[in-house]
Amino acid sequence: MMGTAERHRASASGSGGTGRTAARGAAPREQEGRRPAPRPPLWVEEPARRRRLPDPVRTAAVRAVILVAVTLVQAMVAFLAALAGSWLSFPMVMSSVASTIVATWGVLDVWVTRQVWKQRHGVVSTPSSTARELRARRRARRQARAAARGKIGIRTRVRRRGGAGQLSHS
Repeated sequence: MMGTAERHRASASGSGGTGRTAARGAAPREQEGRRPAPRPPLWVEEPARRRRLPDPVRTAAVRAVILVAVTLVQAMVAFLAALAGSWLSFPMVMSSVASTIVATWGVLDVWVTRQVWKQRHGVVSTPSSTARELRARRRARRQARAAARGKIGIRTRVRRRGGAGQLSHS
């Protein structure tokens, strides 16, 4: 019985027809000059389908998952203790109620943290964004109107109404 290393040596030297080349039907002499094709890598990096969650949102989500898991375990223990008629069932039910409130807070914390993150950091828009195009049109219209008015600013309008020309008494 041959080991793997012996089989490779045997197929490389061309002796013994038990190698892989003989099993495939190719002559050993044809294979002598060629190197074996490189194997594909075991791990291939693929681009992520969705962007990664921001750090604060991710930590809030992990915290919420842990709280919900503990709450479910507590509820199961309370249920089994109640079925068994144990004295532990009442304290476990009370702690399960409290734990449910805390788990709900944890899930709401994820939602609030996500909304705050979006509000503070904005939404990344793509170059073909409709909103950006509309803003550019509005900006162009505003500039055209300002040029048509002769670039009248706020101070000139205040002066034109008959004001003293200063906005404060300093």
